[in-house]
Amino acid sequence: MTIALRGLRLALVLAAAVLLLAAAPRSGSAQDYPNRVIKLVVPTPPGGMADLLGRVIATKIAENTKATVIVENKTGAAGLIAADMVAHSPPDGYTVFLTYHATQSILHLITAKMTYDPVKDFVPIIYVAIAPNVLIINPALPAKSVQELVAYAKANPGKLTYASQGKGTTGHLGGEMFKQAAGIEITHVPYRGAAPALQDLIGGQVGMMFDIVPLAREHITAGKVRALAVTSAQRSPVLPDVPTTTEVGMPEVQGGAWWGLVAPAGTPKPIVDWLNTETRKAFASPEVRDRLTEQGLTFFLGTPEQLAEHAAAETRRWGAVIEKAGIKPE
Repeated sequence: MTIALRGLRLALVLAAAVLLLAAAPRSGSAQDYPNRVIKLVVPTPPGGMADLLGRVIATKIAENTKATVIVENKTGAAGLIAADMVAHSPPDGYTVFLTYHATQSILHLITAKMTYDPVKDFVPIIYVAIAPNVLIINPALPAKSVQELVAYAKANPGKLTYASQGKGTTGHLGGEMFKQAAGIEITHVPYRGAAPALQDLIGGQVGMMFDIVPLAREHITAGKVRALAVTSAQRSPVLPDVPTTTEVGMPEVQGGAWWGLVAPAGTPKPIVDWLNTETRKAFASPEVRDRLTEQGLTFFLGTPEQLAEHAAAETRRWGAVIEKAGIKPE
């Protein structure tokens, strides 16, 4: 075989190898995403609102794209453990976090030692939904409106108590915001979660509470608690007779629980765009949206930039309340 022929054969072999490498699947690349299991991390136990949203997203993306999407419930430290895990995962789109108001906009303001930065360590994907708070009181209190509740608190300084789901929750900070707006003193009674707080409110051990509409609605309807105002710009479709805080003269008292998708910083934009598009498709079904809207959720499903803007605005809102209330990081 001549040197020229051997050189030609070698060139052909090398060219074939290059073509095979180009055609081979590339793990984690944006071009072939997704080619393995996507893990959607939810920072709360199964059965809650976040878990429900996470499972809708996972199920519908799997149905619509044939991708494999699993939900992993990773609880603890109000979501800090889950957020930290995702923040330090590879930025390849295969670990996604269903973040919420606490992990994205509150906890870093009241936690002395943070292991992640909610802005620098994540890339926003989509702002999914919000559930406004509703101000509820024990029916034994002689107040049928927010104005009457404020008058009662002023006439009985130190007597009124409010339950919360724990320090740093929107129930806690919503109560502080209400105190600041009304110029009254109410004693904060923190609980470990919404269920025991609501149980003691119904039992009369505490006087009032800010809880999200989906959790409080059933008890409001049953007459176990009295709803005075929802903390949103518009009335809740599932509580149409309950005025907003704006209507009762407290437009600054706003807020509630909200959820969005984020991924580790550095996740390629094509993957972020794919996840954004498929999440919007997940809630495109009227059956899915109607079922969740009937529970008191409002959906946004916009751009990644809109989630970043919302999280920043929430940080400013709760940061001002925390500073004025003198709440120190622990």
